[in-house]
Amino acid sequence: MLVAVSPFAVLRDSVVLLNVTALHIPDGFLNLPISILAWLATAALLAVAIRRTRGELGERQVPLMGVMAAFIFAAQMINFPVAGGTSGHLLGGALAAITLGPWPAMLVMASVVGVQALLFQDGGLVVMGANILNMGFLTALIGYGLYRATAGGPRRLRLAVAGIAAWLSVMAGALATSLQLWLSGTSSLGVVVPAMLGVHALIGIGEALITVAALAFILRTRPDLVEAGRARGGRGWVAAGLAV
Repeated sequence: MLVAVSPFAVLRDSVVLLNVTALHIPDGFLNLPISILAWLATAALLAVAIRRTRGELGERQVPLMGVMAAFIFAAQMINFPVAGGTSGHLLGGALAAITLGPWPAMLVMASVVGVQALLFQDGGLVVMGANILNMGFLTALIGYGLYRATAGGPRRLRLAVAGIAAWLSVMAGALATSLQLWLSGTSSLGVVVPAMLGVHALIGIGEALITVAALAFILRTRPDLVEAGRARGGRGWVAAGLAV
């Protein structure tokens, strides 16, 4: 049986995939209800993150958030080539969560994504809530939750799990973005999910390598930073990370 495919639908899907390659959704690609729901979820998580971070971080540890935010922001400026003429860059949510703890990492990622949107138009303003949720909160949740399961384990195991967690965090962000585009009617599910996951499976490899390299350096020079970050998240994060 032959199925007619509208050329306008193909063109629409192609434009979507060309514009949403690094999870930065531009304005106009999500409908208003999805954008509002994403903003509500992001605002609620931000409020909790601010309250929890105030109670968990001391004055000497707060500057580490600025250092991590600056590192991730600078690292995201460096793109590496991916198949098909596209490129990717570090997200950093997993690395931030492993080092700082989950709640401070969410604040760091929200600030990085927000500055990129405001200063460089890297992602829209109306859909910024979705971008923060996809690139910042999901990556921190999965990255920390999986890494927390290896607490007290050997260094090689922790590094291996950190790499896997970083890769999975990118895939989760890509899947969430795909579902939001589909629910908004911007692209068909059968097109956007395979395309986004295929590209970001390769981007996730770069994310994993950078995360493992950075974490190995931190464990060798300042292991106390990772231990402090681990102490800020309970075992419940393991279940949350595995569930997502």
